[in-house]
Amino acid sequence: MPIDLAEVNWIYVIILAFFVFVASLIGGLLSWQSRTTAAGMAALLFAVFFIAWSYYPHGLPLPTRLGPPATPVAAPPPVTAPAAPAAPVRPANPVRDITPPRNPVTDVTPPR
Repeated sequence: MPIDLAEVNWIYVIILAFFVFVASLIGGLLSWQSRTTAAGMAALLFAVFFIAWSYYPHGLPLPTRLGPPATPVAAPPPVTAPAAPAAPVRPANPVRDITPPRNPVTDVTPPR
């Protein structure tokens, strides 16, 4: 069996099963015996119970993830802004004029 039953948190499973029972009981009572409405209400109520139990800060140690606990990562050192250069560096390009050179063959105007 690929699931190690010794690793299952049975208290958590029992609490979630209780939430499903209560949600389906309330959904069945509120839906006047309509199965589709009862299923939808039970799913909605379970989602509300699960979010409230898992994410409400009540201080209880609850498993909220399936993977192993994350190891704390050391904070990186604070980043300081690099010093800005005093003056912009001029390029070493000797050409200062950016106009294209004239091509005598293509720049000839036709006679009238």
